[in-house]
Amino acid sequence: MIRDGIDPARRALLRGRSRVEPAPLRPPWARRDGFTDACTRCGLCIGACPDGLLVRGDGGFPRIDFTLGECTFCRACVDACPEPAFDRSGTPWDIVAAIGPKCLARQGVVCRSCRDACPAAAISFTLEPGGIAIPNLDPRACTGCGACVSACPVDVVSMRRNDGAADAG
Repeated sequence: MIRDGIDPARRALLRGRSRVEPAPLRPPWARRDGFTDACTRCGLCIGACPDGLLVRGDGGFPRIDFTLGECTFCRACVDACPEPAFDRSGTPWDIVAAIGPKCLARQGVVCRSCRDACPAAAISFTLEPGGIAIPNLDPRACTGCGACVSACPVDVVSMRRNDGAADAG
């Protein structure tokens, strides 16, 4: 499937990769369709990000790297871009956190790093039989800021497109 003017299967084949990687997360307010067509890869949005979360990704296009911290939705990237690559209205994006099965809490180790880092209080812990507290993510409350990603000590929190379903982990 060609995505945003780029055929990821062809690109993976030409780079010697056997599988197509998920689409990179673009800056907030990036157009869902046509971003790579409109983006000139000038880097103005990358330089404008006060949090330093935007980096050059595949093909020189900006992508957000939540391992570097959280997005504050300041709109500096949008304001810096002279091209029609951003939807300057509406919500920043439709991504939410996802907590992987190798989460320390799910392994019986006390850890609440993701909950403590979440400014929207979208992550809570529910006590399960045996005294293990399991993380629960409310996708309706999650803003997609990514604060929980860099806070996770075992790198099992990631960001994904919000399909409206609760996190299955």
